Amino acid sequence: MVAPMRVFVLLFNARTENEGIHTIQVGDRNKLLMFESEDDATRFALMLEAQDFPPATVERMDSDEVEEFCQGAGYDWELVPDGALAVPPESNVEDTDWKAEGKNPPPESDGDLPDTELDRLRRQFEGLL
Repeated sequence: MVAPMRVFVLLFNARTENEGIHTIQVGDRNKLLMFESEDDATRFALMLEAQDFPPATVERMDSDEVEEFCQGAGYDWELVPDGALAVPPESNVEDTDWKAEGKNPPPESDGDLPDTELDRLRRQFEGLL
């Protein structure tokens, strides 16, 4: 028997009753990304923040558990190899199955982050590339 592979996924509101997992919508299906590298998962999470997503937590899991979850939820999954530069889609789903902790800002707002914080995140993201 082959031991499960260690992968990293992105969670929103980790370890709360309102926890959500990041997926990408492809057609009418949701696809969960499993990253081989924690650094690659962190880079992807920072790119999401640059797109005004709330901060995501990078969580280590066994690939078997993630695949079992995806099968039960009707999701597809993709393994992102170490060093592959996965980039979030330019368009995002408006309504999510989870809500950010606290009050949701209006869609046209930059959220709770001041411009200086957004600029810092953008510079941090650019430094990763």
